[in-house]
Amino acid sequence: MNTHAVDISDIEAFLAKTSRIQAVVVGDLMLDEYLWGATERISPEAPVPVVNVGREDLRLGGAGNVVNNLRVLGAHVVLASVLGDDRDGEVIRERLQRAQVDVDALVHDHSRTTSRKTRILAGNQQMLRIDRESTQEIGQQVEEQLLQKLSLKIAAADVIYLSDYGKGVLSESLIQGIISQAKQKNIPVVVDPKGADYVRYRGATLLTPNRKEASLATGINIDDECTLCEAGSQILASAQLQALVLTRSEQGMTLFQHNAKPIHLPTRGREVYDVSGAGDTVLTMIGLGLATGFSLIQAAFMANIAAGVVVGKVGTSTASPDEIVEAAGFLVAGSQTKICDPHALQIMLRRLRQMGRKVVFTNGCFDILHAGHVSYLQRARELGDLLVVGLNSDASVRRLKGNSRPLVPEADRAVILAALSCVDHVVIFDENTPLELISLLQPDILVKGNDYAEAEVVGADLVQEWGGRVELMPFVTGRSTSALVSKISGTSK
Repeated sequence: MNTHAVDISDIEAFLAKTSRIQAVVVGDLMLDEYLWGATERISPEAPVPVVNVGREDLRLGGAGNVVNNLRVLGAHVVLASVLGDDRDGEVIRERLQRAQVDVDALVHDHSRTTSRKTRILAGNQQMLRIDRESTQEIGQQVEEQLLQKLSLKIAAADVIYLSDYGKGVLSESLIQGIISQAKQKNIPVVVDPKGADYVRYRGATLLTPNRKEASLATGINIDDECTLCEAGSQILASAQLQALVLTRSEQGMTLFQHNAKPIHLPTRGREVYDVSGAGDTVLTMIGLGLATGFSLIQAAFMANIAAGVVVGKVGTSTASPDEIVEAAGFLVAGSQTKICDPHALQIMLRRLRQMGRKVVFTNGCFDILHAGHVSYLQRARELGDLLVVGLNSDASVRRLKGNSRPLVPEADRAVILAALSCVDHVVIFDENTPLELISLLQPDILVKGNDYAEAEVVGADLVQEWGGRVELMPFVTGRSTSALVSKISGTSK
Protein backbone atom coordinates (compact mmCIF):
# COMPACT_ATOMS: atom_id res chain seq x y z
CA MET A 1 0.00 0.00 0.00
CA ASN A 2 1.34 3.45 -0.93
CA THR A 3 1.93 5.94 1.87
CA HIS A 4 1.04 9.14 0.03
CA ALA A 5 -1.55 8.26 -2.62
CA VAL A 6 -3.89 5.55 -3.81
CA ASP A 7 -4.21 3.56 -7.00
CA ILE A 8 -6.99 1.41 -8.39
CA SER A 9 -5.93 -1.65 -6.39
CA ASP A 10 -6.10 0.42 -3.18
CA ILE A 11 -9.58 1.67 -4.07
CA GLU A 12 -10.80 -1.84 -4.85
CA ALA A 13 -9.28 -3.17 -1.60
CA PHE A 14 -11.03 -0.38 0.31
CA LEU A 15 -14.41 -1.07 -1.32
CA ALA A 16 -14.04 -4.78 -0.58
CA LYS A 17 -13.72 -4.02 3.14
CA THR A 18 -16.47 -1.43 3.65
CA SER A 19 -19.25 -4.03 3.91
CA ARG A 20 -17.59 -5.33 7.09
CA ILE A 21 -17.51 -1.93 8.81
CA GLN A 22 -19.85 -1.08 11.70
CA ALA A 23 -20.36 2.70 11.77
CA VAL A 24 -22.13 4.75 14.42
CA VAL A 25 -23.56 8.08 13.26
CA VAL A 26 -24.70 10.65 15.84
CA GLY A 27 -26.14 14.02 14.89
CA ASP A 28 -28.95 16.19 13.60
CA LEU A 29 -31.44 14.43 11.34
CA MET A 30 -33.65 16.19 8.82
CA LEU A 31 -35.71 15.73 5.70
CA ASP A 32 -34.50 17.49 2.54
CA GLU A 33 -37.50 18.19 0.31
CA TYR A 34 -36.97 19.28 -3.32
CA LEU A 35 -39.80 20.70 -5.41
CA TRP A 36 -38.72 20.88 -9.06
CA GLY A 37 -40.66 22.88 -11.58
CA ALA A 38 -40.71 25.59 -14.22
CA THR A 39 -41.39 29.30 -13.93
CA GLU A 40 -42.79 31.26 -16.85
CA ARG A 41 -44.79 34.06 -15.27
CA ILE A 42 -45.01 36.48 -12.35
CA SER A 43 -47.77 36.09 -9.79
CA PRO A 44 -50.62 38.63 -10.10
CA GLU A 45 -50.82 38.63 -6.28
CA ALA A 46 -47.24 39.83 -5.67
CA PRO A 47 -44.08 40.49 -7.73
CA VAL A 48 -42.78 36.93 -7.32
CA PRO A 49 -42.29 34.10 -9.85
CA VAL A 50 -44.86 31.31 -10.02
CA VAL A 51 -43.24 27.85 -9.98
CA ASN A 52 -45.31 25.10 -11.55
CA VAL A 53 -44.12 22.02 -9.61
CA GLY A 54 -43.62 18.97 -11.81
CA ARG A 55 -41.55 16.71 -9.58
CA GLU A 56 -41.04 16.18 -5.86
CA ASP A 57 -38.13 14.52 -4.12
CA LEU A 58 -37.76 13.75 -0.41
CA ARG A 59 -34.34 12.73 0.91
CA LEU A 60 -32.69 12.08 4.27
CA GLY A 61 -30.61 15.13 5.13
CA GLY A 62 -28.16 16.25 7.78
CA ALA A 63 -26.73 13.18 9.50
CA GLY A 64 -29.03 11.19 7.21
CA ASN A 65 -26.84 12.08 4.24
CA VAL A 66 -23.82 10.60 6.03
CA VAL A 67 -25.95 7.47 6.49
CA ASN A 68 -26.81 7.50 2.77
CA ASN A 69 -23.12 7.68 1.87
CA LEU A 70 -22.26 4.84 4.23
CA ARG A 71 -25.07 2.58 3.01
CA VAL A 72 -24.18 3.13 -0.66
CA LEU A 73 -20.72 1.78 0.19
CA GLY A 74 -22.17 -1.21 2.04
CA ALA A 75 -21.29 -0.28 5.63
CA HIS A 76 -23.52 -1.33 8.55
CA VAL A 77 -24.93 1.77 10.25
CA VAL A 78 -26.27 2.60 13.70
CA LEU A 79 -27.95 6.01 13.83
CA ALA A 80 -28.44 7.96 17.05
CA SER A 81 -30.42 11.19 17.09
CA VAL A 82 -33.44 12.96 18.55
CA LEU A 83 -36.62 13.38 16.49
CA GLY A 84 -39.86 15.15 17.13
CA ASP A 85 -42.94 13.14 17.98
CA ASP A 86 -44.51 13.99 14.61
CA ARG A 87 -45.20 12.65 11.12
CA ASP A 88 -41.81 13.75 9.71
CA GLY A 89 -40.09 11.88 12.53
CA GLU A 90 -42.08 8.76 11.58
CA VAL A 91 -41.13 9.22 7.90
CA ILE A 92 -37.42 9.40 8.81
CA ARG A 93 -37.62 6.27 10.99
CA GLU A 94 -39.47 4.36 8.24
CA ARG A 95 -36.91 5.36 5.60
CA LEU A 96 -34.02 4.36 7.82
CA GLN A 97 -35.57 0.99 8.55
CA ARG A 98 -36.12 0.38 4.80
CA ALA A 99 -32.42 1.18 4.30
CA GLN A 100 -31.57 -1.48 6.94
CA VAL A 101 -30.18 1.07 9.37
CA ASP A 102 -30.15 0.23 13.10
CA VAL A 103 -32.54 2.76 14.69
CA ASP A 104 -32.45 1.44 18.27
CA ALA A 105 -30.63 4.59 19.41
CA LEU A 106 -33.22 7.02 17.99
CA VAL A 107 -35.01 9.02 20.67
CA HIS A 108 -38.37 10.81 20.17
CA ASP A 109 -39.00 14.06 22.04
CA HIS A 110 -42.53 15.53 21.93
CA SER A 111 -41.15 19.01 22.63
CA ARG A 112 -39.20 19.10 19.36
CA THR A 113 -40.14 19.54 15.70
CA THR A 114 -38.40 17.21 13.27
CA SER A 115 -36.38 19.28 10.81
CA ARG A 116 -37.63 19.60 7.24
CA LYS A 117 -35.97 21.87 4.67
CA THR A 118 -38.06 22.50 1.55
CA ARG A 119 -36.23 23.78 -1.53
CA ILE A 120 -38.14 25.11 -4.53
CA LEU A 121 -36.18 24.92 -7.78
CA ALA A 122 -36.85 26.03 -11.34
CA GLY A 123 -34.38 25.25 -14.12
CA ASN A 124 -31.89 23.89 -11.55
CA GLN A 125 -31.93 27.29 -9.85
CA GLN A 126 -33.02 27.35 -6.20
CA MET A 127 -35.77 29.97 -5.86
CA LEU A 128 -36.65 29.61 -2.18
CA ARG A 129 -35.97 27.49 0.92
CA ILE A 130 -38.47 26.94 3.73
CA ASP A 131 -37.22 25.59 7.11
CA ARG A 132 -39.38 23.91 9.76
CA GLU A 133 -37.31 22.81 12.75
CA SER A 134 -36.29 23.00 16.39
CA THR A 135 -32.82 24.32 17.24
CA GLN A 136 -32.79 24.35 21.03
CA GLU A 137 -30.29 22.06 22.76
CA ILE A 138 -31.70 18.74 23.97
CA GLY A 139 -32.45 18.49 27.67
CA GLN A 140 -30.34 16.56 30.17
CA GLN A 141 -32.84 13.71 30.48
CA VAL A 142 -32.97 13.17 26.70
CA GLU A 143 -29.17 13.43 26.51
CA GLU A 144 -28.72 10.76 29.19
CA GLN A 145 -31.20 8.52 27.42
CA LEU A 146 -29.32 8.96 24.14
CA LEU A 147 -25.90 8.29 25.67
CA GLN A 148 -27.21 5.19 27.44
CA LYS A 149 -28.54 3.80 24.16
CA LEU A 150 -25.23 4.62 22.49
CA SER A 151 -22.97 2.88 25.01
CA LEU A 152 -23.66 -0.63 23.74
CA LYS A 153 -23.47 0.49 20.10
CA ILE A 154 -20.11 2.21 20.55
CA ALA A 155 -18.62 -0.96 22.01
CA ALA A 156 -19.11 -2.74 18.67
CA ALA A 157 -18.19 0.19 16.41
CA ASP A 158 -15.25 0.52 13.99
CA VAL A 159 -15.75 4.27 13.47
CA ILE A 160 -17.95 7.01 14.94
CA TYR A 161 -19.30 9.98 13.00
CA LEU A 162 -20.53 13.19 14.64
CA SER A 163 -22.63 15.15 12.15
CA ASP A 164 -23.37 18.53 13.70
CA TYR A 165 -25.83 20.85 11.95
CA GLY A 166 -26.35 23.07 14.98
CA LYS A 167 -29.90 21.85 15.68
CA GLY A 168 -29.24 20.97 19.33
CA VAL A 169 -28.66 17.20 19.35
CA LEU A 170 -24.89 17.34 19.80
CA SER A 171 -24.44 19.14 23.11
CA GLU A 172 -20.88 19.54 24.37
CA SER A 173 -21.40 17.05 27.19
CA LEU A 174 -22.80 14.45 24.78
CA ILE A 175 -19.88 15.00 22.39
CA GLN A 176 -17.34 14.58 25.18
CA GLY A 177 -19.14 11.51 26.53
CA ILE A 178 -18.94 9.85 23.10
CA ILE A 179 -15.30 10.81 22.53
CA SER A 180 -14.35 9.52 25.97
CA GLN A 181 -15.95 6.12 25.34
CA ALA A 182 -14.40 5.93 21.86
CA LYS A 183 -10.89 6.68 23.18
CA GLN A 184 -11.14 3.86 25.69
CA LYS A 185 -11.68 1.44 22.79
CA ASN A 186 -9.34 3.20 20.29
CA ILE A 187 -12.19 3.96 17.89
CA PRO A 188 -11.68 6.90 15.50
CA VAL A 189 -14.16 9.79 15.87
CA VAL A 190 -14.59 12.03 12.80
CA VAL A 191 -16.62 15.21 13.06
CA ASP A 192 -18.45 17.57 10.69
CA PRO A 193 -18.46 20.64 12.98
CA LYS A 194 -20.75 23.63 13.35
CA GLY A 195 -20.58 26.98 15.09
CA ALA A 196 -17.64 29.03 16.32
CA ASP A 197 -16.49 26.92 19.28
CA TYR A 198 -14.44 23.92 18.13
CA VAL A 199 -13.05 23.28 21.61
CA ARG A 200 -16.31 21.41 22.25
CA TYR A 201 -14.96 18.69 19.90
CA ARG A 202 -11.60 18.46 21.71
CA GLY A 203 -9.97 15.06 21.54
CA ALA A 204 -11.73 13.94 18.34
CA THR A 205 -9.63 12.21 15.71
CA LEU A 206 -10.42 14.63 12.92
CA LEU A 207 -12.69 17.55 11.93
CA THR A 208 -13.85 18.40 8.39
CA PRO A 209 -14.96 22.07 8.38
CA ASN A 210 -15.37 24.00 5.15
CA ARG A 211 -13.59 27.28 4.52
CA LYS A 212 -16.46 29.46 5.76
CA GLU A 213 -16.86 27.39 8.94
CA ALA A 214 -13.11 27.51 9.62
CA SER A 215 -13.14 31.29 9.23
CA LEU A 216 -15.99 31.57 11.72
CA ALA A 217 -14.26 29.31 14.24
CA THR A 218 -10.92 31.14 14.09
CA GLY A 219 -11.86 34.71 13.22
CA ILE A 220 -9.40 34.50 10.30
CA ASN A 221 -10.55 35.65 6.86
CA ILE A 222 -9.31 32.80 4.66
CA ASP A 223 -8.50 34.36 1.30
CA ASP A 224 -5.13 32.81 0.39
CA GLU A 225 -2.86 29.89 1.22
CA CYS A 226 -1.20 31.73 4.10
CA THR A 227 -4.46 32.45 5.95
CA LEU A 228 -5.71 28.95 5.11
CA CYS A 229 -2.68 27.40 6.82
CA GLU A 230 -2.94 29.78 9.76
CA ALA A 231 -6.59 28.85 10.38
CA GLY A 232 -5.95 25.14 9.95
CA SER A 233 -3.04 25.13 12.37
CA GLN A 234 -5.05 27.07 14.96
CA ILE A 235 -7.98 24.63 14.86
CA LEU A 236 -5.66 21.60 14.97
CA ALA A 237 -4.03 22.89 18.17
CA SER A 238 -7.02 24.36 19.99
CA ALA A 239 -9.26 21.31 19.51
CA GLN A 240 -6.45 18.85 20.29
CA LEU A 241 -7.06 16.88 17.09
CA GLN A 242 -4.97 14.24 15.37
CA ALA A 243 -5.75 15.84 12.02
CA LEU A 244 -7.92 18.36 10.22
CA VAL A 245 -9.36 18.25 6.70
CA LEU A 246 -10.42 21.70 5.55
CA THR A 247 -12.72 21.44 2.52
CA ARG A 248 -12.63 24.25 -0.06
CA SER A 249 -15.59 23.56 -2.39
CA GLU A 250 -14.48 23.34 -6.04
CA GLN A 251 -10.84 23.94 -4.97
CA GLY A 252 -10.62 20.58 -3.21
CA MET A 253 -9.33 20.16 0.34
CA THR A 254 -6.30 20.55 2.57
CA LEU A 255 -5.06 18.00 5.12
CA PHE A 256 -3.37 19.29 8.28
CA GLN A 257 -1.40 17.04 10.64
CA HIS A 258 0.96 17.77 13.52
CA ASN A 259 4.61 18.35 12.56
CA ALA A 260 3.88 18.06 8.85
CA LYS A 261 3.32 20.44 5.97
CA PRO A 262 -0.30 20.87 4.85
CA ILE A 263 -1.23 18.71 1.87
CA HIS A 264 -3.42 20.39 -0.76
CA LEU A 265 -5.67 18.09 -2.79
CA PRO A 266 -7.40 19.88 -5.68
CA THR A 267 -10.68 18.57 -7.11
CA ARG A 268 -9.95 17.45 -10.65
CA GLY A 269 -11.69 16.05 -13.68
CA ARG A 270 -15.26 17.06 -12.84
CA GLU A 271 -17.46 19.99 -13.71
CA VAL A 272 -18.82 21.47 -10.49
CA TYR A 273 -22.62 21.78 -10.37
CA ASP A 274 -23.41 21.69 -6.65
CA VAL A 275 -21.12 21.42 -3.60
CA SER A 276 -23.95 20.63 -1.14
CA GLY A 277 -23.42 17.23 0.43
CA ALA A 278 -19.77 17.01 -0.63
CA GLY A 279 -18.70 17.57 2.99
CA ASP A 280 -20.74 14.54 4.07
CA THR A 281 -19.03 12.44 1.41
CA VAL A 282 -15.60 13.62 2.57
CA LEU A 283 -16.48 12.81 6.19
CA THR A 284 -17.80 9.37 5.23
CA MET A 285 -14.81 8.38 3.12
CA ILE A 286 -12.20 9.52 5.62
CA GLY A 287 -13.92 7.64 8.45
CA LEU A 288 -14.20 4.47 6.38
CA GLY A 289 -10.61 4.85 5.24
CA LEU A 290 -9.38 4.96 8.83
CA ALA A 291 -11.65 2.07 9.82
CA THR A 292 -10.30 -0.11 6.98
CA GLY A 293 -6.64 0.49 7.84
CA PHE A 294 -5.66 3.28 5.46
CA SER A 295 -3.46 6.18 6.53
CA LEU A 296 -4.92 9.67 6.94
CA ILE A 297 -3.28 10.78 3.70
CA GLN A 298 -4.68 7.83 1.76
CA ALA A 299 -8.13 8.34 3.30
CA ALA A 300 -8.01 12.01 2.27
CA PHE A 301 -7.04 11.07 -1.30
CA MET A 302 -10.00 8.69 -1.53
CA ALA A 303 -12.32 11.29 -0.01
CA ASN A 304 -11.18 13.82 -2.59
CA ILE A 305 -11.94 11.42 -5.43
CA ALA A 306 -15.44 10.72 -4.10
CA ALA A 307 -16.12 14.43 -3.49
CA GLY A 308 -15.22 15.08 -7.13
CA VAL A 309 -18.07 12.74 -8.10
CA VAL A 310 -20.61 14.36 -5.76
CA VAL A 311 -19.99 17.98 -6.82
CA GLY A 312 -20.97 16.94 -10.34
CA LYS A 313 -24.53 16.23 -9.15
CA VAL A 314 -27.38 18.52 -8.10
CA GLY A 315 -28.55 18.33 -4.47
CA THR A 316 -27.11 16.33 -1.58
CA SER A 317 -25.79 13.18 -3.21
CA THR A 318 -23.63 10.11 -2.77
CA ALA A 319 -20.82 8.45 -4.70
CA SER A 320 -21.36 4.79 -5.59
CA PRO A 321 -18.51 2.24 -5.69
CA ASP A 322 -18.67 2.19 -9.52
CA GLU A 323 -18.47 5.98 -9.70
CA ILE A 324 -15.51 6.08 -7.30
CA VAL A 325 -13.61 3.42 -9.27
CA GLU A 326 -14.35 5.21 -12.53
CA ALA A 327 -13.24 8.61 -11.19
CA ALA A 328 -10.12 7.11 -9.60
CA GLY A 329 -9.23 5.32 -12.82
CA PHE A 330 -9.10 8.52 -14.82
CA LEU A 331 -7.28 10.35 -12.02
CA VAL A 332 -4.48 7.88 -11.34
CA ALA A 333 -3.90 6.82 -14.94
CA GLY A 334 -2.28 10.16 -15.73
CA SER A 335 -5.03 11.70 -17.86
CA GLN A 336 -8.36 13.10 -16.77
CA THR A 337 -10.02 12.45 -20.11
CA LYS A 338 -8.58 9.72 -22.32
CA ILE A 339 -5.85 7.51 -20.84
CA CYS A 340 -7.54 5.39 -18.21
CA ASP A 341 -7.54 2.29 -16.07
CA PRO A 342 -9.35 -0.67 -17.69
CA HIS A 343 -11.66 -1.30 -14.73
CA ALA A 344 -12.72 2.34 -14.62
CA LEU A 345 -13.34 2.28 -18.37
CA GLN A 346 -15.36 -0.93 -18.05
CA ILE A 347 -17.79 0.83 -15.73
CA MET A 348 -18.12 3.86 -17.98
CA LEU A 349 -18.61 1.80 -21.15
CA ARG A 350 -21.28 -0.30 -19.46
CA ARG A 351 -23.23 2.87 -18.71
CA LEU A 352 -22.73 4.23 -22.25
CA ARG A 353 -23.94 0.99 -23.83
CA GLN A 354 -27.08 1.19 -21.69
CA MET A 355 -27.64 4.60 -23.32
CA GLY A 356 -27.42 3.00 -26.78
CA ARG A 357 -23.84 4.04 -27.64
CA LYS A 358 -21.76 1.70 -29.83
CA VAL A 359 -18.20 1.06 -28.65
CA VAL A 360 -15.46 0.36 -31.22
CA PHE A 361 -12.24 -1.35 -30.11
CA THR A 362 -8.91 -1.85 -31.83
CA ASN A 363 -5.42 -2.55 -30.58
CA GLY A 364 -1.78 -2.38 -31.50
CA CYS A 365 1.74 -1.27 -30.56
CA PHE A 366 1.57 2.06 -32.46
CA ASP A 367 5.33 2.47 -32.19
CA ILE A 368 6.15 5.60 -34.26
CA LEU A 369 2.67 6.80 -35.16
CA HIS A 370 2.39 7.46 -38.91
CA ALA A 371 -0.22 8.48 -41.50
CA GLY A 372 -1.32 4.87 -42.02
CA HIS A 373 -2.17 4.54 -38.33
CA VAL A 374 -4.10 7.81 -38.30
CA SER A 375 -6.15 6.89 -41.37
CA TYR A 376 -6.91 3.45 -39.90
CA LEU A 377 -8.03 4.92 -36.57
CA GLN A 378 -10.17 7.61 -38.22
CA ARG A 379 -12.05 4.99 -40.25
CA ALA A 380 -12.44 2.75 -37.20
CA ARG A 381 -13.97 5.66 -35.24
CA GLU A 382 -16.58 6.21 -37.97
CA LEU A 383 -18.03 2.74 -37.28
CA GLY A 384 -19.48 3.67 -33.87
CA ASP A 385 -19.94 6.34 -31.22
CA LEU A 386 -16.54 6.09 -29.52
CA LEU A 387 -13.20 4.41 -30.18
CA VAL A 388 -11.14 2.62 -27.53
CA VAL A 389 -7.54 1.78 -28.40
CA GLY A 390 -5.80 -1.05 -26.55
CA LEU A 391 -2.08 -0.24 -26.45
CA ASN A 392 0.61 -2.90 -25.92
CA SER A 393 2.84 -2.09 -22.95
CA ASP A 394 6.61 -1.84 -23.43
CA ALA A 395 7.09 -5.33 -21.97
CA SER A 396 4.44 -6.71 -24.31
CA VAL A 397 6.05 -5.07 -27.37
CA ARG A 398 9.48 -6.50 -26.46
CA ARG A 399 8.04 -10.00 -26.21
CA LEU A 400 6.38 -9.62 -29.60
CA LYS A 401 9.01 -7.68 -31.56
CA GLY A 402 12.31 -8.18 -29.76
CA ASN A 403 14.42 -6.22 -27.31
CA SER A 404 15.10 -3.38 -29.75
CA ARG A 405 11.46 -2.32 -29.62
CA PRO A 406 9.56 -0.25 -28.81
CA LEU A 407 11.38 2.88 -29.93
CA VAL A 408 8.81 5.06 -28.16
CA PRO A 409 7.92 4.24 -24.51
CA GLU A 410 4.33 3.32 -23.63
CA ALA A 411 3.57 6.56 -21.75
CA ASP A 412 4.55 8.65 -24.77
CA ARG A 413 2.71 6.37 -27.20
CA ALA A 414 -0.43 6.67 -25.08
CA VAL A 415 -0.24 10.49 -24.98
CA ILE A 416 0.27 10.69 -28.76
CA LEU A 417 -2.74 8.43 -29.42
CA ALA A 418 -4.87 10.35 -26.91
CA ALA A 419 -4.08 13.58 -28.78
CA LEU A 420 -5.96 12.28 -31.86
CA SER A 421 -9.54 13.56 -32.04
CA CYS A 422 -10.73 10.20 -33.41
CA VAL A 423 -9.50 8.36 -30.29
CA ASP A 424 -11.80 8.55 -27.25
CA HIS A 425 -9.89 6.34 -24.79
CA VAL A 426 -6.51 4.61 -24.56
CA VAL A 427 -5.90 1.59 -22.32
CA ILE A 428 -2.46 0.02 -21.85
CA PHE A 429 -2.40 -3.78 -21.53
CA ASP A 430 0.55 -6.01 -20.59
CA GLU A 431 -0.47 -9.35 -22.10
CA ASN A 432 0.70 -10.54 -25.55
CA THR A 433 -2.86 -10.26 -26.85
CA PRO A 434 -5.81 -8.02 -25.90
CA LEU A 435 -8.08 -11.00 -25.16
CA GLU A 436 -8.51 -10.21 -21.44
CA LEU A 437 -9.10 -6.52 -22.21
CA ILE A 438 -11.71 -7.32 -24.85
CA SER A 439 -13.46 -9.67 -22.43
CA LEU A 440 -13.49 -6.92 -19.78
CA LEU A 441 -14.64 -4.01 -21.98
CA GLN A 442 -17.06 -5.98 -24.23
CA PRO A 443 -16.96 -3.72 -27.30
CA ASP A 444 -19.72 -3.78 -29.89
CA ILE A 445 -17.33 -3.63 -32.86
CA LEU A 446 -13.84 -5.15 -33.00
CA VAL A 447 -11.59 -3.67 -35.70
CA LYS A 448 -8.41 -5.23 -37.08
CA GLY A 449 -6.33 -4.84 -40.24
CA ASN A 450 -7.39 -6.83 -43.30
CA ASP A 451 -4.07 -8.69 -43.33
CA TYR A 452 -5.90 -10.99 -40.87
CA ALA A 453 -8.71 -13.40 -41.64
CA GLU A 454 -11.73 -12.90 -39.38
CA ALA A 455 -11.17 -16.28 -37.72
CA GLU A 456 -7.62 -15.20 -36.81
CA VAL A 457 -8.63 -12.01 -35.01
CA VAL A 458 -8.08 -12.33 -31.26
CA GLY A 459 -11.39 -11.91 -29.42
CA ALA A 460 -13.57 -12.22 -32.53
CA ASP A 461 -15.52 -15.17 -31.15
CA LEU A 462 -16.17 -13.34 -27.87
CA VAL A 463 -17.46 -10.19 -29.54
CA GLN A 464 -19.76 -12.22 -31.78
CA GLU A 465 -21.07 -14.17 -28.78
CA TRP A 466 -22.47 -11.02 -27.17
CA GLY A 467 -23.95 -9.78 -30.45
CA GLY A 468 -21.09 -7.63 -31.73
CA ARG A 469 -19.28 -7.80 -35.03
CA VAL A 470 -15.75 -7.81 -36.45
CA GLU A 471 -14.61 -5.30 -39.08
CA LEU A 472 -11.44 -5.81 -41.15
CA MET A 473 -9.93 -2.48 -42.18
CA PRO A 474 -7.50 -1.98 -45.11
CA PHE A 475 -4.16 -0.29 -44.37
CA VAL A 476 -2.71 2.62 -46.31
CA THR A 477 -0.20 1.04 -48.68
CA GLY A 478 3.45 1.92 -48.22
CA ARG A 479 3.04 2.99 -44.60
CA SER A 480 4.42 0.84 -41.77
CA THR A 481 6.48 1.26 -38.63
CA SER A 482 8.84 -1.53 -39.69
CA ALA A 483 9.60 0.28 -42.96
CA LEU A 484 10.29 3.49 -41.05
CA VAL A 485 12.62 1.69 -38.63
CA SER A 486 14.51 0.11 -41.53
CA LYS A 487 14.87 3.43 -43.27
CA ILE A 488 16.13 5.16 -40.12
CA SER A 489 18.63 2.36 -39.39
CA GLY A 490 19.81 2.31 -43.01
CA THR A 491 18.86 -1.32 -43.63
CA SER A 492 16.09 -0.62 -46.17
CA LYS A 493 16.86 -1.26 -49.83
